[in-house]
This record gives sequence, structure tokens and C-alpha cells, in this order.
Amino acid sequence: MPAASLSITGAHVWHGDGFQQRDVHIVDGRVAESAADGARMLDAGGAWLIPGLIDAHFHAYATSMDGFENERGPLSYAAVNGARRLTRALQRGFTTVRDVAGGDIGLAQAIDAELFPSPRYHFTGPALSQTGGHGDPRSAHVDVCFSHGHMCEVVDGVDNLRVAVRERLRTGAHAIKVMASGGVFSLTDPIRIPQYSPEELRAVVDEATRRGSYVAAHAYSVEAVQHAIAAGIRSIEHGNLIDRETADLMAEAGAFLVPTLAAYDAMDRRGAEIGLNEVSLAKNSEVLSKGQDAVRLAHAADVRVGFGTDLMGDLEDDQLAGIRLQVEASGAEATLRSMTAVNAELIGDRALGHLEAGAYGDAVLLASDPLADPSALWRQDARVSVIRAGVTV
Repeated sequence: MPAASLSITGAHVWHGDGFQQRDVHIVDGRVAESAADGARMLDAGGAWLIPGLIDAHFHAYATSMDGFENERGPLSYAAVNGARRLTRALQRGFTTVRDVAGGDIGLAQAIDAELFPSPRYHFTGPALSQTGGHGDPRSAHVDVCFSHGHMCEVVDGVDNLRVAVRERLRTGAHAIKVMASGGVFSLTDPIRIPQYSPEELRAVVDEATRRGSYVAAHAYSVEAVQHAIAAGIRSIEHGNLIDRETADLMAEAGAFLVPTLAAYDAMDRRGAEIGLNEVSLAKNSEVLSKGQDAVRLAHAADVRVGFGTDLMGDLEDDQLAGIRLQVEASGAEATLRSMTAVNAELIGDRALGHLEAGAYGDAVLLASDPLADPSALWRQDARVSVIRAGVTV
């Protein structure tokens, strides 16, 4: 990945609990104590510098609002379109993404080879789904076989799940994604019903943990989230329908919540016009108003709350709208921490999410103070510069 030396002078720099004016020196792509000889200079006097943002629920291969098209369309098209989606995310200020349901080692190799501009990329490979679960794209009347696609794979049974996890970790997966409840996009599963047996979930967690990895679970309801955390799952994706008791259990277990508020808002506003099916539109209405409530409940219980977007197809350009929605739920300061330090802790990379010595030289330079003017976090025109590894995007 390209790296450079850059000294950013005079900025108000985010340090986790506020801003302080200081210079930031990036040497060969990493933040350093002092400037490198010959480093490029960027006068940022009067601007606000925050760490590069992290989207912890991204889908590079989500080319369409149709599940079968995403899963069975040409992988070459999904990869080229995924490269474009990643470049656009970087231009919005997301210098790291976690792809939970899709991606593969080939896309990661293309990024490492600098074939296109991209955020730092962490992928799970296809999510694991039970037959008839959230990752099974078949409607009830469709009589065709489906075992796997680019974003999901149907795997049933403890032994088969162990093999599937081992294969993902063999081929470079950062973490493992499981579908632990019904979802909006799938056609035959009620949202609230837990998916996978306790034995199946525990097998997935066991395999991931022994390799030093972890499991992220798609889960909406009280029943599904409690089912997931009882198995040792670390990252709850969505969680819209949780209650206070479940939030307390998540905090006790040390689980993260990754809300994806952008997705429901975008599907509500734009889903019908771009062809989202009636089943999914109806399911979306069930969880739409609950996402921000879940964020508030999680914060009240001291759950570590991250940030994700989960945007499919043409809805990808609503990525920044997710920031506004989370700010409405938890405030600008907490949301900024969610998009930086909390997501960095979730991913497990100490060089992410801050701008102290040793951090990656990833940053976003804003025209105004995001604590006084939170819209600076989601307005594209408020971005003076996006910097990745000392290189201005």
C-alpha cells in the first residue's frame, strides 16, 4: 500500500476526548514524534484533524438489491464494482473497512498490490447461514439448489461449520460472520427467530478463537442476541430490537454492538424506487425506528458501540448519512469514538483509531469543529483532505 511522509501543522487534533492544537508528523505512513527530512508540508491552521474513519460493517460485493444477483452474478463484475465501492468509501474519509459477508483474498491482494485506491481492508469471506436463514437468498416457491455465493454460504451441522471456518481462516479471513437471526434482505425467515443451534454457534466460536480470531453475528432480537452472546460471539451486528436486559448482558460478556442505521433509513427512503422487494420493505419497517433506541440502550449499559453502514447496491452513497443518524442517537463525541477508537478495538489493531506515535498515518481534515458543528462529520464539503498512510487522497 502506498505510504509517504507528511507533516500536518497547526491543526486542532482529536485525542479521544477532545481537541488540542499540535503538529502531526507522518513518516513512511506512520505517525512519528518528529518530521522526516524532505516530508511534504500541509498547513492545517484553523482546521480540525481526526483519525481516519472506520466502517465496521461494509459490503464490497453487494452489487445489487437482489440477493440472487449478489450471490450468483459473475465474480469478476462483483470484484470490479467492489473496487469502485472501496475507492468511494476512501474518498468519503473511511480509511479502514471491515467487510462482514463477502470479500476474499484476491480482492485483498489487489489492494496490497496498489491496483486501485482503497481503505485498509479486513474481510470475513462469505457469511455462514443455516438453510432457510438470512444468508439463503431463495424465496419459498423457488425450487433450485443454493449452497454458496460471493457473500453467503449455506452450511448446516457442527462438523461442516468447523470445516467452513477453517477454510476461511486458511484463506486470510480477518473474522467469521454468522447469521444468528432473520433479516431484512432475506425472504423466508422471521426477523426475531434465532438461527443456528447453540452447538453450531459454539463450534464456530471455538474454531475462530483457537486461531486468535473472533465471530461477528447478524442478530436483531432479544432472543437472537442473547443466543449469540451465550455462544461467545464478540460482535453483534445491527441489534435493533434489544432491550435493557440484553444490553446489560452484552456489556457483561464484553460484546460489541455495531449499529447500521444508514441501511434502514436508505431502504425506507429509496428502496422501492430502486427495486427492493415488498417482503424486505415490510421487514425494514419493523426495525427502522428501533435502531437509534438500541444505540441509546447500549451506551446506557456501557456496551462498546461501534459504527457500520451495511449498504447494498446503489444505496452505497448514503454511507455518510449513517454518521448523522448515529450522532442523533448518541452525540458527536461518542459517534466519533465509535468510528475510530471503538472500531479499532473491535478489529484488534492498535495502530488504528488514533493519531499518536505509532498509529497509521490515516486522517481526515475537517473545515470546522465537529463537536460544535457535528454536520462536519457527514458533509462531504466539510472534508478538506482525506489522508491514508501519509498520502492525500
